[in-house]
Amino acid sequence: MTRHLLDVSDLSRDELEAVMELAGDEYPPHVLAGKGVALIFQKPSARTRNSSEVAVFQLGGHPVSIRDEEVGLDSRESAEDVARTLAQYHGAIGARVLDHQVLVRMAAVSGVPVINLLSDQAHPLQAIADVLTLRSHWGGSLGGRRVAWVGDANNVARSLALACALAGVEEFAIASPAGYGLDEVDVKAISALGAKVVQSLVPAQAAEGADAVFTDVWVSMGQEAEAAKRAEVFRPYQVGEQLMAVAAPGAVFLHCLPAHRGQEVTAGVIDGPASLVWPEAANRLRAMRGLLLFLFGHR
Repeated sequence: MTRHLLDVSDLSRDELEAVMELAGDEYPPHVLAGKGVALIFQKPSARTRNSSEVAVFQLGGHPVSIRDEEVGLDSRESAEDVARTLAQYHGAIGARVLDHQVLVRMAAVSGVPVINLLSDQAHPLQAIADVLTLRSHWGGSLGGRRVAWVGDANNVARSLALACALAGVEEFAIASPAGYGLDEVDVKAISALGAKVVQSLVPAQAAEGADAVFTDVWVSMGQEAEAAKRAEVFRPYQVGEQLMAVAAPGAVFLHCLPAHRGQEVTAGVIDGPASLVWPEAANRLRAMRGLLLFLFGHR
């Protein structure tokens, strides 16, 4: 059966561990020798495109990045037909899409792995990179740790929470404005994987005693019309030095980037000694490499 990765929860605990172990191989075998990997981008990309292309290259394959206007998902051609066509040429298909259901439909008909490079619902490769970063920094297991998210419970937050739960984090605390938190389905899914979920409207309550504090932009791509409203709603949720001060001693800060200093995070935090944003960005490459090694049978 063809394996796909549409969200972190498509992996078991042991499989996530395997992906992370494989991600550390700096001289990986060429499991993609003679194969292409199609990378479709409905949305602009910096880290995702670069990390994906380089990972495919390091594994001996040939990455082909495709803009949406070249395939026209559900406009020029149905998402299913795009997947069927690309599967004739490539060993895998990665797609960064506006609607998560497009990935679900592609995976349903594709004979090769479909990988979520970002959707409105999930960002699994970012989550794997985040867990890799924490493991590397702490020198091992995430067991017993408290991880905090401050801001919108968006696609990045949901995938991070799932990955943290699979990796053994004891508590995932999140502070969001009313109406912007995790829904009941998300909480049940995270809890089912073993992590306690603590939701709050108060940033300091989430950050208190946390070993790691995460945030993301207030306005994601496609939300530009809400920019003024979101700036007002999320202003109290900025991660600054005072908020980091209530976290655990030695707590670290992470952000998936791009970041807006003076909005969701202060320059003093993101550019300060607690920040792991650059190792985190580097781990996007390792996460993609580990996943491809796992999907193509290297153990």
